[in-house]
Amino acid sequence: MKTGLVTFYHIHHYGALLQACATEQAVKRLGSECEIIDYYVNQDNRLFQRPTGIGSAAHDAHTALHYGPLKARYERFEEFARTRLSISPHHYESLAELRAAELPYDVILSGSDQIWNPKIFPDGKFDPVFFGAFSTKRKIAYAPSFGIPHVPENMEEELRGYLQSFSHLSVRERQGEHIVEEVLGQKVPVVLDPTLLLTAQEWGEMARFQGKPGYILCYCISDPAPLVPYIRRLAEETGLPVVQLCGMRRSVFPRAKQVLDAGPAEFLGWFQNASYVCTNSFHGTVFSVQFQKPFFTAVAPSEMAEPESSRTFSLLSRLGLTERIVGKGDSAAWDDPVDWAAAQSRLEEARQESLRYLAGALRDEGEPATAETPAPKNRAPRLAESTRCTGCTACAQTCGVDAIAMIRDKEGFLRPQVDLSKCVHCGRCTAACPILHPREGRALPAVFAAWNRSEEIRRDSTSGGVFTALAEYVLESGGVVFGAAFDGRCHLRHVACFRKEELWRLRGAKYVQSDLGDTFREVKKWLKTRPVLFSGTPCQVDGLYRYLGERPENLTTCDLVCHGVPSPGVWEDMAKSLQEHKHRELQTVRFRNKVSGWKDSHFTAVFSDGTVDSAPLFRTEYGRAFGRALFLRSSCHHCPYASMTRPGDLTLGDFWGLAPDELPDEQLRGVSLLLVNTPHGSYIFDQLPLAKRPFPAERAIAGNPRLASPIPPSPQRTAFFAAYAMEPFEQVRRKFFKLPAPPVALAARVLSPEVKARLRKKLRK
Repeated sequence: MKTGLVTFYHIHHYGALLQACATEQAVKRLGSECEIIDYYVNQDNRLFQRPTGIGSAAHDAHTALHYGPLKARYERFEEFARTRLSISPHHYESLAELRAAELPYDVILSGSDQIWNPKIFPDGKFDPVFFGAFSTKRKIAYAPSFGIPHVPENMEEELRGYLQSFSHLSVRERQGEHIVEEVLGQKVPVVLDPTLLLTAQEWGEMARFQGKPGYILCYCISDPAPLVPYIRRLAEETGLPVVQLCGMRRSVFPRAKQVLDAGPAEFLGWFQNASYVCTNSFHGTVFSVQFQKPFFTAVAPSEMAEPESSRTFSLLSRLGLTERIVGKGDSAAWDDPVDWAAAQSRLEEARQESLRYLAGALRDEGEPATAETPAPKNRAPRLAESTRCTGCTACAQTCGVDAIAMIRDKEGFLRPQVDLSKCVHCGRCTAACPILHPREGRALPAVFAAWNRSEEIRRDSTSGGVFTALAEYVLESGGVVFGAAFDGRCHLRHVACFRKEELWRLRGAKYVQSDLGDTFREVKKWLKTRPVLFSGTPCQVDGLYRYLGERPENLTTCDLVCHGVPSPGVWEDMAKSLQEHKHRELQTVRFRNKVSGWKDSHFTAVFSDGTVDSAPLFRTEYGRAFGRALFLRSSCHHCPYASMTRPGDLTLGDFWGLAPDELPDEQLRGVSLLLVNTPHGSYIFDQLPLAKRPFPAERAIAGNPRLASPIPPSPQRTAFFAAYAMEPFEQVRRKFFKLPAPPVALAARVLSPEVKARLRKKLRK
């Protein structure tokens, strides 16, 4: 039997050439001849680019300066392809030419890489060749990738036709699995990247190395910022030299030795002889694993936000090594060891599964049966994925044996940690998780602009003082009010208030996630004897309801229009920094102080000696970083509560977006946005002594976009948290919190959002 392989192999890219080599070798070792069909499009390996502008001119200037090593790299790629790959004697340039040819293959194999990604082809469409559309012979697929989260709607039918022609389908990552299931209605196996089908010994036999072993290898194909703190720390602690294997033409580390002349064999050699690896390349991660090198890897912001779409997350999850991804709450420390024995065992198991699939596909057998593995008795209970967990504490507070503790991670957020020695696997924590049990939708709420009639209370509140009116109503009924307040260590926690004189602690916006502690348990206790008001973020309110398992009649809930919750760890470090710079203790802080009016709120810090620092919030370091979503909880970027269907009886926020002629006398002093979401909320609302005016629902969204969609993650979020985990806070603060130069600040205020977007796009080119 002879197999014709269609894949990317021609481009001078380490991953492309090595995956083609591995696929061919794997097919041959399974008993079939294999030949790569010589077809490629839009793949140009020339050292000098076609002149298109400043970018190509800079590229060519760099090439001219380093022509010798770059020419050697070119020749080594050509040599590797010539000596390691079996390529068809004829080069084909079109689908029609392939259809007309008398091809000697019994099976057509669509191989790995992003061969099914329409966006990488010149016309932005699928290339039928990579679906084997040129042949009537049997077709199989091993680990192709779509490289996009969703197939464009107008291309689904075309894709369905291509996929239906395959006798055996597999994909390389979970994202591809979801696409095939959506388009074809069937599940397909997720198999290993071909480079993992060969062993480290087999790759080592292809490696070539003439340097001195023992160094920190950096291999980056995109922005290296998240890795720089790790490179610096490793260099400082180990004293090893830094070597940059150039996947991009930009220096990663000031003192790094740059290697520009490595072909695929040399690439393998540099990985094989490294002591540590720092990379943001998938195949850099693969060969770190293959050669068992302690490594740290970074992924793109889009992959960090959507791990299920990431092949790096997919692989490392399978191997139990996701802590080697930097910029996460559970990222490994620079000196944390890797459990290579466990990883190798998982890799070998996955390798054999993938080889069984490929062998069966080549022989046209059904998918191999897999034995059902009984779930281990000590398995962890099912909770929300780390990137989706809101930290609402419902799981921890529900646990009757205290097997779940809320532990602060390396991003400074509290996350549930299960003590398996205590867990009795009752399932109560899983049942309590609001993320695992989405709420049912509701009708749109009634929308009001509202404000407290007391000027003193309104002046002391962030917006219109509605919360105080609500809290006073509950207290007057003999109730208790739960809300967020700072303690003496600038730690924000939920507390209970029983008297009106205590409410000042709960007033005002606080741009940090609060620590709920045992608040849900306290609420449940007081509900037996008193009315209770609970105020918090919508995820906290929903968590309370999941914990209680019901909506008690004497419970009133108020959720907040939330921009996203900042890291408590970052805030507390910022507070310490403010104290160290002033040489005074920070006594109180107000994030939104209306010293110059509601629309120009100030960040005001009061110190122990009575001195006060105050400036417009978004002209302060912390305010600007918060506004840029630099250190929000990862779940905030997927927030299911960023909508008009709210979990609370009432929703409070600022009524942004009022026109100058709308409530002109009230705008200076602050106007609250109030959503009435439930019949109970409507009853309570009617009892409150508020000034109010109704508005259409769309006006609420217009001024508060978080009522329509979550805030996207900052492109710098991963780099920030990588630095935060590895470097002193003052160093991190100077790098990430610094205010822009006056001309930049002026431009930011003057230019429209559209102009800013065009400028950013231009600068990225």
